[in-house]
Amino acid sequence: MIEITEPARSAIKTAIDGAGQPVAGLRVMVQGGGCAGLKYGMALELEQQPDDAIVQAGEVTILIDPESQSHLSGTTIDFVSGLEGSGFVFENPNASSSCGCGKSFC
Repeated sequence: MIEITEPARSAIKTAIDGAGQPVAGLRVMVQGGGCAGLKYGMALELEQQPDDAIVQAGEVTILIDPESQSHLSGTTIDFVSGLEGSGFVFENPNASSSCGCGKSFC
């Protein structure tokens, strides 16, 4: 369904390890809003939902709600560090266009 690069897995694992409590996984979602109409979201989840798609990426678990699954199919999530900062980058073959921030698409 989605691919998580090694740098992204490492960043996710660091976030989960630093949560201070047991975490079921990282939720990756698509929500309305952003510059281009839809935006990506991520949040640590304490519990998985029965209808979540579950993606195992090494030692980390990714949870995707049913509404986001079709938007994220085939997406690669990477984590990059550079002079302008660091963060997650989404390469989504389903996006017809995206904005410069890299967090919004349509």
